Amino acid sequence: MNRPVIVFADSPADPRFSEQITLLESQIEELQKRDVVILTDTDPEALSPLRKKLRPRGFMLVLVGKDGTVYLRKPFPWSVRELSRSIDKMPLRQQEIRDRREQR
Repeated sequence: MNRPVIVFADSPADPRFSEQITLLESQIEELQKRDVVILTDTDPEALSPLRKKLRPRGFMLVLVGKDGTVYLRKPFPWSVRELSRSIDKMPLRQQEIRDRREQR
């Protein structure tokens, strides 16, 4: 099971979209450790199911937990460090960390 991070923009040319993708790619290993999968949607005309459900206006970063709960919505780019901190506070992530410690 994964934690989706969805990056919305009205166009792939949106500078915030480019900045966000660069930030995510720069520390992809940290996101992989947290089971993050990155989804992008830069076509508002297509009205994708994600767009219909989450209703972004222009640029938006959304973090969805493994349980399907929307944990975070940001109207501006966010660093992997900030994103990782938010993920690490999630109850399911806390349990994953405890489980990994016990396996050692």
